[in-house]
Amino acid sequence: YGEDVVFVANDWHTALLPCYLKTMYQSRGIYMNAKVAFCIHNIAYQGRFAFSDFSLLNLPDEYKGSFDFIDGYDKPVKGRKINWMKAGIREADRVFTVSPNYAKELVSCVSKGVELDNHIRDCGITGICNGMDTQEWNPATDKYLAVKYDITTVMQAKPLLKEALQAAVGLPVDRNIPLIGFIGRLEEQKGSDILYAAISKFISMDVQILILGTGKKKFEQQIEQLEVMYPDKARGVAKFNVPLAHMITAGADFMLIPSRFEPCGLIQLHAMRYGTPCICASTGGLVDTVKEGYTGFHMGAFNVDCETVDPEDVLKVITTVGRALAIYGTLAFTEMIKNCMSQELSWKGPAKNWETVLLSLGVAGSEPGVEGEEIAPLAKENVATP
Repeated sequence: YGEDVVFVANDWHTALLPCYLKTMYQSRGIYMNAKVAFCIHNIAYQGRFAFSDFSLLNLPDEYKGSFDFIDGYDKPVKGRKINWMKAGIREADRVFTVSPNYAKELVSCVSKGVELDNHIRDCGITGICNGMDTQEWNPATDKYLAVKYDITTVMQAKPLLKEALQAAVGLPVDRNIPLIGFIGRLEEQKGSDILYAAISKFISMDVQILILGTGKKKFEQQIEQLEVMYPDKARGVAKFNVPLAHMITAGADFMLIPSRFEPCGLIQLHAMRYGTPCICASTGGLVDTVKEGYTGFHMGAFNVDCETVDPEDVLKVITTVGRALAIYGTLAFTEMIKNCMSQELSWKGPAKNWETVLLSLGVAGSEPGVEGEEIAPLAKENVATP
């Protein structure tokens, strides 16, 4: 493919790519037709550094404006800074993010755009939902499941898998009690603190809950105390455990996703692929992928301030868990499970959407791919050395 390419840069870590493409390559007649697509996966991490660090980047002074940034924080230094994410947005040919709704959120206000909303509005943004790995996450072939299943056998398989899951973590084995799962990082973005505050309020319902994740030590300690506080109702596993993640995805009746913000999210895709309806916050890609009353339940949007647990958000969790439990075991619940499994959640659709937008950049020689064709052949020669 030579020099006629589109580079896809992801998040602040690679945000210098369009700057170096222009200054080190195109200025010397190399990669003259190449373009850069910059994809924002999480606007919260921007690469903010002291303004004096600009001199370390080996870029002309004319690029200072794309990096120049002033915020109200004292870290990493007080006052004027450089912001790599800002530069990536301003210097790329096209800006993407990982869901249409997250794209809307990023331009909606300062808090959701994390102080870059005006630059994103100015440059424009396209949201395309992620797909998922449907080979690794396939209930019909999953090596971690004692019982394999598909949409025709899910109603027979899931009770057996729930019993195996309950036994594995030491919960009372009872296929008739609804089991809620949570898989994710234990931090404020994922709503771990909101969930913990809500558990004490809804645990009196006819329900069990199982939490799997690692993260901040205080949250790990909290979930590990659940077994002590509610020995017959709750378990918390503060470890990285791939087999258990697969078992929860298959064996739980509902997957709880209380994120304050969620650019796209994969947990809900995995859960629905396995016939597990989601109880989720109404944010980011969760809005695009989980349909209220069809594949899950929406709790509404949460306060994005990570410094406090809003009592209204706790109430949203409790209320929505109650709504979900009310349909457990009914025909509507069976329909929801099958709705989840009947969806196309692979990368096929998202890849086509990406291709369409990348082709619109007009790089010479670009044309639609052929399904099944290798999309990233090795370069014919090393043309990247400046």
